[in-house]
Amino acid sequence: MSTYTVSRQPSFVTDELLGKLREWSIKDVVVLRDGEPLWIWHEKGGDRLGAVYSATKSFVSALIGIAIDRGDLPSIDEPASTYFPALAEAADERYGRITLRHLLTMTSGLDWPDFDKPYWQMRRCDDWIGFILAQPMAHEPGGAFAYNSGGSHLLSAILAQVTGGTTYAYAQEMLFGKLGFKKPRWNSSQGIHEGGTGLHLTVSDMAKFGQLYMQGGEWEGNRIVSQAWVRASTTTHHKGLQHYDPPIFGTYGYHWWVSNAAHNGTVDCYFAEGYGGQFIFVVPTLSLVAAIRKEPEGKPSAMYAKRLLFEHIVPFCS
Repeated sequence: MSTYTVSRQPSFVTDELLGKLREWSIKDVVVLRDGEPLWIWHEKGGDRLGAVYSATKSFVSALIGIAIDRGDLPSIDEPASTYFPALAEAADERYGRITLRHLLTMTSGLDWPDFDKPYWQMRRCDDWIGFILAQPMAHEPGGAFAYNSGGSHLLSAILAQVTGGTTYAYAQEMLFGKLGFKKPRWNSSQGIHEGGTGLHLTVSDMAKFGQLYMQGGEWEGNRIVSQAWVRASTTTHHKGLQHYDPPIFGTYGYHWWVSNAAHNGTVDCYFAEGYGGQFIFVVPTLSLVAAIRKEPEGKPSAMYAKRLLFEHIVPFCS
């Protein structure tokens, strides 16, 4: 895949569309077709580090897959209590039945209401892990979906345990460095890098990650993530948040959202999504990857990035 040295503007990018991008507070766009740049646009002329918020989760998913492939983790069905013994010792036996699979699919059973509201309470604590593990059980593990950045943080803590270092160091060695990322930054708390958010990347590097998945986990002839993990991660494991109207999310895989043509009205795809409209879209049938960064203005504003994809980019590539 070529490096991004030349800004490109395909025919569908009109002055009217550029006006909409500014109206929608979209800051950066990198679109790849067949692994090559189709459209590169930056509002202020440069590709700088920026927060990807919850799109971080998809990177954690990749690292879990890499750790399993390498034997650093035994299985996706390993109990979380292996790494947090307090879960096995709890009076409620459901804690002991939480597995890595449940954490990845947001079905741990922990009481984590109102679309991640406890996350903000967690951030005010001195002990994030202790806060997460102290939450009551609301469901049998695997029984119900509850979007839970705390569970993602547990996955980061598990990676730190099994690798003997930090999640960031593991990512730099096994993923970021191999893809040639440009000085990524990752926030941490109490020595654990945030599993649910915290990554800061360039939009070009966001697109590279999407292209890695488009290519089934291979990069420049080297296997980075197993094809089986890419496939499993981007397959629906739970219906997710279908009760939202309009349905701003798809179904859920292993820390990836999955959207089909019946849901979005245009094409099957999967995506990493961060607060306020940070996206990495992968559309396999069109060999299309789109990384979009937006000024974070809340969940409803994320619809503008989806409109850019589904109303402008996909029709051009179809």
